[in-house]
Amino acid sequence: MYQIAIIGAGPAGLSAAARAAARDRQARRSSPSYVLLEGFGAHAKTIQRYQKGKHVMAEPGFLDLRSDLGFGAGSREKILSAWGDGLRELNVNIRHHAEVKKIGGAKGAFAIQLSSGETIQASRVVLAIGLEGNPRKLGAPGEDLERVQYQLDDPKEFANETILVVGAGDSAIENALALAEQNDVWILNRGKEFSRAKDANLNAVVAAITDPRRRLNCHYETSIKSVTQAGGAMPLTVVMQTPAGEKTVQCHRIIARLGAIPPRKFVESVGIKFPNERADAIPELSRHYESNVPGVYIIGSLAGYPLIKQAMNQGYDVIEFINGNDVKPADHPLLEYQFFGLPFERSVDEIVERFQTLIPMFRQMNALAFRELVIESDLLVAFPAGAEFDDARKRMTMLQKKLALKDPQPRMTRVIREGEVIYQPGEFGTSFFTIVDGEVLLEASGGQKIRTRLGRGEFFGEMSLLSGRPRLEKAVAGPGCILVETPRRTMLKLMNSNEEVRSGIDWIFIVRELQRHFAPYATLRELRSIATRVTLRRLKAGEVLFSEGEVGDSLFVLRSGAITLLRRQGDADKLVSQVRSGQLIGEMALMGDPMRRETATANVAAELIEIKRREFLELTRRDDARLDPLQKDVSRRVVDNARMQVRPEAGTLMNFLMDEGLGEATNVLVIDEALCVGCDNCEKACAETHEGVSRLDREAGATFANIHIPISCRHCEQPHCMKDCPPNALRRSESGEVYINDTCIGCGNCEANCPYGVIRMVYDAPKKPGLVSWMIFAAGSGPGEEPDYKPSAKAKDKGKKATKCDACVGLKGGPACVRACPTGAAIRIGPEQFIDLVEERKR
Repeated sequence: MYQIAIIGAGPAGLSAAARAAARDRQARRSSPSYVLLEGFGAHAKTIQRYQKGKHVMAEPGFLDLRSDLGFGAGSREKILSAWGDGLRELNVNIRHHAEVKKIGGAKGAFAIQLSSGETIQASRVVLAIGLEGNPRKLGAPGEDLERVQYQLDDPKEFANETILVVGAGDSAIENALALAEQNDVWILNRGKEFSRAKDANLNAVVAAITDPRRRLNCHYETSIKSVTQAGGAMPLTVVMQTPAGEKTVQCHRIIARLGAIPPRKFVESVGIKFPNERADAIPELSRHYESNVPGVYIIGSLAGYPLIKQAMNQGYDVIEFINGNDVKPADHPLLEYQFFGLPFERSVDEIVERFQTLIPMFRQMNALAFRELVIESDLLVAFPAGAEFDDARKRMTMLQKKLALKDPQPRMTRVIREGEVIYQPGEFGTSFFTIVDGEVLLEASGGQKIRTRLGRGEFFGEMSLLSGRPRLEKAVAGPGCILVETPRRTMLKLMNSNEEVRSGIDWIFIVRELQRHFAPYATLRELRSIATRVTLRRLKAGEVLFSEGEVGDSLFVLRSGAITLLRRQGDADKLVSQVRSGQLIGEMALMGDPMRRETATANVAAELIEIKRREFLELTRRDDARLDPLQKDVSRRVVDNARMQVRPEAGTLMNFLMDEGLGEATNVLVIDEALCVGCDNCEKACAETHEGVSRLDREAGATFANIHIPISCRHCEQPHCMKDCPPNALRRSESGEVYINDTCIGCGNCEANCPYGVIRMVYDAPKKPGLVSWMIFAAGSGPGEEPDYKPSAKAKDKGKKATKCDACVGLKGGPACVRACPTGAAIRIGPEQFIDLVEERKR
C-alpha cells in the first residue's frame, strides 16, 4: 500500500510527486511511498497538446514558485523537456497508461481501480486530474459539426483559411495569434474587453488587432447564434449576434476556446460534493485542499485555479500538509504586507477567511481566487484622529521604508482618518468598494440630504463601475471601517467569471436606483421584493425600446448608454429628446396617457431597468415616495420636449449632434463657424500646452447649421479607449476628463477602439526655439505643432505613444483651446447644454 496516490500528471500532480520523491530521498526510503498515475502516455497531457512552439507564461508574476521541479516562462517544448529531465533526476514513481476508473474505500484504505483491472491501495488520494477532455461547447446549433473544433494542436496545419476563434481567455488569444500568421482570423469576444487575459497576452492581441499588417481582427460583444454546413469554398455559414444586430459570415472553421468544465460524474462518484448544480462549480475544499471526503485532496484546475505556477505550488503544499507540515502559502508575505495596518493581530489565513465570510457576495468564490482579488486590491483602514491614527501611520511609514527596494512594490494598508471623505459627488471613479468591517456614510447630493449608513458586507461605488456615471453621493469613512478597494479591471474579470458576483452587483444597483428615483428612505429589506420583480434590459445600438403609438405599461431607468426619442411629424421623424444614463424613460405611460408619444431608440449600446405598473404603484404608495421631484422631472421633460417640438429645425440639429457621437459625450468641443475666423489659435494653444503636439484638428470634423464638431475628445461616459489598455494608462480624473498617463506602451489599442478618431500615435516633438527667438530672429516655425516634424533619435527609441485631448485637466483657467479663441467661437459643453445650444442657434 502506498501512503499517497496522486492521480493526474499535470503541473499540480507532477509537483506533488516531485515533492513526495524528494521527501522519500530525504528519509532514505528504499521504495517509494507514493505513486503518480497518468492515463496518458506522457506527462503534462494538456501542455503536450498545446500548439507547437507556444510560449508558456509563468503567471501570476507576483507569486514565487515553490516546487522541486523547475518552471519558468518558455516554449512548450522547453518546459516539457525540463520537466522530463527533472522526473528522471528525482526518479519519480510515475505510471503511464494507468487510467483510473473508480475510487472506493476510505481514509487509510482507498482502493483505486484502473481500466486494466488492477487495484492500487493507498492511504490518501490527491486528485490532480484537471479539466482536459471536458471543453465547454458553443451552446448553439451546429456546435458539433466537424469543422467546429475545441482544441488546436498545430496552427501550422491550416493555411490561407478564414477562421473564427471564439473566446477571450489566454488559450483563445494564443490560438488566434498563431493562426493569424498564415490565415485570416477573427477572434470573437463575448465581452467588451479581454478582462481575463494575462498581461502579456493582452499586450500581444491588442497590438495584433490594431496592426493593419496582421491578419487578425476582433468582434467585441459578439456570440455565435448558429452554425450550418455550407457548400462551396467556405464550408461553414455562421450567424453572429453582434451589438449592431445579427451578422452572417462564412468561414472554413471555428475554433472555440471557452474553457472547460469539471468531470463532475467521476468526481461525485468518489463522494465529493459540489456546492451547487452549475456546470462550472468546483468542490469546496479546506485550507489544506482536503475535500469533504476525508483523505481525498484536490489540487490544480479541479480546485478552481488553472495557472501553472499556482498548481505547482499546490502540489508541493499538499504533500507537506499530508506529512504534517503546515506550510504557509506562497502568497502569504504579500498578504502580510497588506494586512499589516489592521487594528488587530490574526494570522493571514484567519484574516482572509474572515474577510470572505463577512462579505456575502464573495462567499461563493474559490478561496484562491479570493486571495488573488485581495492581493490586486487596496486595503483602507480608518482610525480615530489622534494617537491611534498617528501610531498606525508611523507603523506604515516604517514598513514602506523597509520595503523601499523591493521590486515590484507590494501593496500595503492605506491608513485614513475616521470622517475622511473617500470620494465626492460628481467625481468620476472606476474602483469598487467592499466594507469588511465598520461603516461608511453615503450622503446623496441634490435637494434632499439623504444619508445612508452601510455596514459590514455591503458595497458601494458600483454606479461608476457599471454605468460610467460620476459618483452620485459623498462617501465618508465611518467608525472602524475597513474597506477593500478593487480596481476596475480586476472587478470586470471577476464579474465575467462569477455569475453570483455579477448578479449581486446588478441587484444592488437596481435597489439603489429605486431608492434614488422613488423611495429614498426605503431599506434594502423593504425593496428586496420589488427589486427581484423588475427586469434588466439590454439594447444594441439602433434597437428600438418602444414605438410611437404603442400602449405602455412600464417605465425605464437608463442604467448606461443613451436613448433618442423621436416623434413623427409629417414624413419625417423629429428628435424631441435625448435621454442619458441615470434618467427615466417612458414614465408618462404610468403618470398620464399610456399611449407612447415617441419612438425610443438606443443611440449606443444601452442597459435599462424596466419597472412595470404594479411595482411603480407599490413604490409611489409609500409614505416616503419621491412624488414631487418625480413630477417636476416629468414636467421639465415635457417642457424640453415642447421646446424641441415647436422648433423642428432644432431637432434636426440635435440629430446631427447625436450622429456625431455626442450622445455618449460628457465634455465636447463645439465651434460656432459664424464666429470662427480660422486663425487656428485653438490648435496652436493646444500644441503649446502639450509639449508641441496638438490634440485638436479644427478643420476636420463635421458641420451643420454653422455648428462644427472638430476632431477632439468627447470624454465619453463609458470611454471606448479605456477598453483593453494593457498598462491601464487610460485614466479618468475625478472631474471626468479622460487622459493618458506616462505608462502608455504605444500598443495603439485605444486609437483603434475610439470610434471618433480623436487618438493618434505620435513621437515626442522636438524642442522648438522660444517665443522671443521666433518673434525677433524668426527662429523656428512659431507657436503650434511644427508641420511634419522630424523626431529625434531619442524620440524614436522611445517609440510612438498615444495622445489625445485631456481637456487640459488640472490647468488653471480651463481648456487652452477655449481661452485662446479671440471671438468666443470655441466652447466646451456637456450634454445638459445641448438643448440650449440648438435652441440658441435657431433664434
